[in-house]
Amino acid sequence: MSYTSLIASRYLHSKHNDGFVSFVTAIGILGVALGTATLIIALSVLGGFEREITEKIVGFSSHVQVLGFQNQPLRDYDRNVRMIEDSIPLVSAVAPYVSREALIRSKENVDGILLKGLDPVNDISITRKFIVAGRYDISKKEGSLSNIVLGKRLATRLGVDIGSKVTVFGIGRLVDQRQYKVLQFQVSGIYESGMTEYDDVYAFTSLADAQNIFQMGDAVSGYDILVTRVDSADVVAERAQELLGYPHYTRTVFQTYRNIFSWIDLQKKPIPLILGLIIVVATVNIVGTLLMMVLSKTKDIGVLMSLGATRVGIMKIFLRQGLTIAFTGAAIGNVFALAVCFAQMKFQFFSLPSDIYFMSSVPILLRPWNFLLVTMISIVLCLLSSIVPARLASRLHPVNALRFS
Repeated sequence: MSYTSLIASRYLHSKHNDGFVSFVTAIGILGVALGTATLIIALSVLGGFEREITEKIVGFSSHVQVLGFQNQPLRDYDRNVRMIEDSIPLVSAVAPYVSREALIRSKENVDGILLKGLDPVNDISITRKFIVAGRYDISKKEGSLSNIVLGKRLATRLGVDIGSKVTVFGIGRLVDQRQYKVLQFQVSGIYESGMTEYDDVYAFTSLADAQNIFQMGDAVSGYDILVTRVDSADVVAERAQELLGYPHYTRTVFQTYRNIFSWIDLQKKPIPLILGLIIVVATVNIVGTLLMMVLSKTKDIGVLMSLGATRVGIMKIFLRQGLTIAFTGAAIGNVFALAVCFAQMKFQFFSLPSDIYFMSSVPILLRPWNFLLVTMISIVLCLLSSIVPARLASRLHPVNALRFS
């Protein structure tokens, strides 16, 4: 171990007549730790919001939707699905669906829903991940009632549970002639995604039952398309539009939910910058800490320089002290941030109103890159903050240091 490292370590750990300096050093370490932990937790929460909202929105709709112009039903959907899959390499899955407004009635209440019929064999919805009661079963079975899956908030308003029977009133295409069709369903599953927009309104059944109740024959309302890369959604939408033509038209999830994704981007830009100032404030404390150290060790600096220590060596002593404070604070901050994030993921201490934030608890997304980036920024800022006190210490004249210490 070099003499600079040895002396720097002894200065930081010395307990003889250095109580105030040790206290200031502890405050410097605590400041760096809190600044590091705060920024890591903030980035993890922002990443969690983006992931949860994107996953749920895409899961309930898709990356790209193909619709009928002015809600026209789309025929020959089997041929169109094969055409999209064969002609667009970036497509990972295509699923036809029927989706329209309907009325649902239970013994206790009547409510409006958006009934979405999906092909049980080709179902790319993530609703099954959020089932809280029963099971995700929309298949049509001979000799039994058709199955329907409801959101928890909707089921609560209707006063129904698993196995309850509900009646759905579907409006056919000839609305002016008021051609209604009524089917009875049995509740097979109840889901809770945390997004009020879906839990309040969306109900799921089989494609055949939806075609039947809305009197659409063998036509569908549109196609849900998943892509291999999210950033290729616009390209796939344009290619599908060219391929299918009128009356088809396409839109991406980013166009449909432009306001939500704009809100996410708005949150991501300023918050890390604002919270990053916490680290800057914490590193400024290191300047005060090292200056206090220089003042208290003036005599020692004079002795070292009289014994042959160079100005560069004196600088290294105090730079090493600054780096030690930085590494210690960053390490404590990383451990604290990791503990808080894991605790939130497991116990969900912090809840959110789902009708505002689209989820019921604060989401967390742990990314190693966030930990590494914040740690490196903290260390670099601490090193830069250590330069001024280190230079002042190295410029002390040994005679003056010994005379006036």
